[in-house]
Amino acid sequence: MLNELRDKAFNNAKNKGFHNDKPVFAKEIMLIVTELSEAVEASRKGMKADLKNFYLGLDDDNFEQNFNAFIKDSVEDEIADALIRLFDLCGIYNINIDLFVKMKMKYNKGREYLHGKKY
Repeated sequence: MLNELRDKAFNNAKNKGFHNDKPVFAKEIMLIVTELSEAVEASRKGMKADLKNFYLGLDDDNFEQNFNAFIKDSVEDEIADALIRLFDLCGIYNINIDLFVKMKMKYNKGREYLHGKKY
């Protein structure tokens, strides 16, 4: 499932011209950090997605208008941007994210409380 999202994010970014230049790993990571910073700022401003009103107006003719009115720049929108950039990064470097997430979750199950740290 995650690899499907990886492929969709990568292909969309490629089709939109984001992979015309050679990738720079540090730049790709910082773009992800930027999206997370935008999520923090959205939270500080109290900008939450308004799904109730978004769904009331959800149809193909008004999708973009409704998205801009009720979802755009919200905490949820910025987190989605970060995930999309992460999936794209996995596509750029052909990372089997399904496998690595499963392995890491299994590994974390066996770790000590708070992984031996204060927080």
